Amino acid sequence: MGSNGSHRRGRYLFTSESVSMGHPDKVADQISDTVLDALIARDPNARVACETLVTTGLVVVAGEVTVHNKEAELALNNIEKDVRDTIADIGYTDPDCQFDHKSCAVIRTIHSQSADISQGVTAKKGKAQGAGDQGLMFGFACRETRALMPLPIHLSHRLVEKLADVRRNGTIPWLRPDSKSQVTIEYDDGVPVKLKTIVISTQHQPRPELLDRQGNVNDRFKKTIIEKVIKPVCLAECPKLWNNGVKFHINPTGRFVIGGPHGDTGLTGRKIIVDSYGGRGAHGGGAFSGKDPSKVDRSATYMARHVAKNIVAAGLADICEVQLAYAIGVAEPVSVLVDTECTARIPENRIEQLVRDHFDLTPAGIIKYLNLRRPIYRETAAHGHFGRSGAGFTWERTNMADKLRKAASKWL
Repeated sequence: MGSNGSHRRGRYLFTSESVSMGHPDKVADQISDTVLDALIARDPNARVACETLVTTGLVVVAGEVTVHNKEAELALNNIEKDVRDTIADIGYTDPDCQFDHKSCAVIRTIHSQSADISQGVTAKKGKAQGAGDQGLMFGFACRETRALMPLPIHLSHRLVEKLADVRRNGTIPWLRPDSKSQVTIEYDDGVPVKLKTIVISTQHQPRPELLDRQGNVNDRFKKTIIEKVIKPVCLAECPKLWNNGVKFHINPTGRFVIGGPHGDTGLTGRKIIVDSYGGRGAHGGGAFSGKDPSKVDRSATYMARHVAKNIVAAGLADICEVQLAYAIGVAEPVSVLVDTECTARIPENRIEQLVRDHFDLTPAGIIKYLNLRRPIYRETAAHGHFGRSGAGFTWERTNMADKLRKAASKWL
């Protein structure tokens, strides 16, 4: 059963949140994935587990990395420029933020991957590449949006994405990079029927014209966010759910000048629910950013999303959650589970068999099928890993829907 209780009848509310590219945890995620991209671009077989900490004036990049050529070794030894370029691209270029790309210290503390792990993961003669760790991974899809994503998390991502757009293109020049969004949707028998509440907390410059006498953001500030950010997103994504009763909380603390890594320490992998489905469905606990595709925390979760999305796109179910589980050093998953929350048009065990028949779920098979040994990961580290478009997001393709539908026709 999904965590928002889709089996429930009647009306209920469900809420998801997202955070912007300038949120300190997302800054850390993007740095980790920038390092991964720099290495995998030069060595597609690089083994990378990169963790980043950001705080006032400081970036610490740590982890386990093994590369196999001189070009990748050189890139590894010169990651400071990549780190600073990433920070600048996010928008931390103003020293007044107490964290900027020029003045922050960058500490690199990286060693090679454990030989004990490597021997279980590396393909050898007569032995397929094993999973980089044990664990369980979930993928999810539903019919609430065109992207086959749950509506609350999809809207939350699009809102922080829009905040970044209007900040970077100068539409709202007084925004700073750190922000958060939260969307509450009213459901009736599992179907979204109304936008209820939208929360936006966004970092801003301390301009007098935006503040009231107490120093809190004024009505002009709030109206600008509603008109330039919230309305364009919601009217594009779910116009029928927009209503005059939507409740807005815009910078509800009153003021958000101090933010980013100066306001709160950021760590890689601390936004796993934001990165997945916003609390809808289950989560196996593994983070994504900074991990090369031999780590099934990342690659198998992407594959689980791909499988779930194709099942829904094929019309075999309206809601689908796929669980995959692995043992370290073992290629084949130890289990495959499909849960459609009673929306399947054929028995779920039949769908599970279709999954095994049509998808290679071994680490090597996933990596090849999704084309994951490429520098595609920095883009995933902000605004969600799922429900996205672009050449890098291969797991979002629905290329298997027709084959699944045809194979299932004997049971439909």
